[in-house]
Amino acid sequence: MNDQVAMIFTTFLYLLIVAIIVRSLFSWFPNLDRNGPFVRFLDMVTEPLIQPVRRIVPNMGMIDLSPMIVIIVLMVMVQVVNSAAAQ
Repeated sequence: MNDQVAMIFTTFLYLLIVAIIVRSLFSWFPNLDRNGPFVRFLDMVTEPLIQPVRRIVPNMGMIDLSPMIVIIVLMVMVQVVNSAAAQ
């Protein structure tokens, strides 16, 4: 695999991870304007990743584990890309 392509793809994956973390942190602040452009952008980018997992994983009370599961899957993808780039 081309090193530059691997670097671009891993950067994209890391940006998705950061977006999911920021979205999760924003959920801790109920006074935050949910209609703001940045929050809507985060929802638009991360919801297609989180929603399928949310349908499969049951809710644990007030804790939503789906963002953490998506982050773990994305980290595994980063490792696969990095190992493929090293060969």
